Amino acid sequence: MAREVQRGANTVQGVEATLWQVPETLSSLILKKMKAPPKPSDVPEIKPEQLVEADGFIFGFPSRFGVMAAQFKAFFDATADLWASQALAGKPAGIFWSTGFHGGGQELTAFPLYTLCRLTAITQLAHHGMLFVPLGYTFGSGMFEMNEVKGGSSYGAGTYAADGTREPTELELQQAFHQGKYVAEITKKLTN
Repeated sequence: MAREVQRGANTVQGVEATLWQVPETLSSLILKKMKAPPKPSDVPEIKPEQLVEADGFIFGFPSRFGVMAAQFKAFFDATADLWASQALAGKPAGIFWSTGFHGGGQELTAFPLYTLCRLTAITQLAHHGMLFVPLGYTFGSGMFEMNEVKGGSSYGAGTYAADGTREPTELELQQAFHQGKYVAEITKKLTN
């Protein structure tokens, strides 16, 4: 999904979208026991201070029990200096995610609907003063698809990973592409 988001963003003239991954917090032994897939070798790790260089963001992460994965939360926790200086304030940001199944927190991961609000993504953006760019219903009829299982919502693109083996459907990938293009267009408007 991240590559589709990037591909969509790069269709906007004058935009150059770059993929980054946050540092892993688990040991290689734990990852092996979990049978975690290897991280892509062509996507470099990002340091928090590199966020300042970007005009906008589309953050993507898996959900763990209805909230963003601990690795991503740890990355956001490491942005304290950026928060103190409000270096990211005014920058647009969208989000996308994957969950294991329907009840896995598709919208809870994105938005503080219940008491877990301090662990959700939009709260992180708000504390930095970033401008949350929801997908809304801009994906058109794809938002209303009822003939197949589809992740995502008006908050952003999403997919169901099941036990980690399910790949995003063509419709989910189209939504991710659309979100990349949509957020890139808004970012471009705000930076011109």
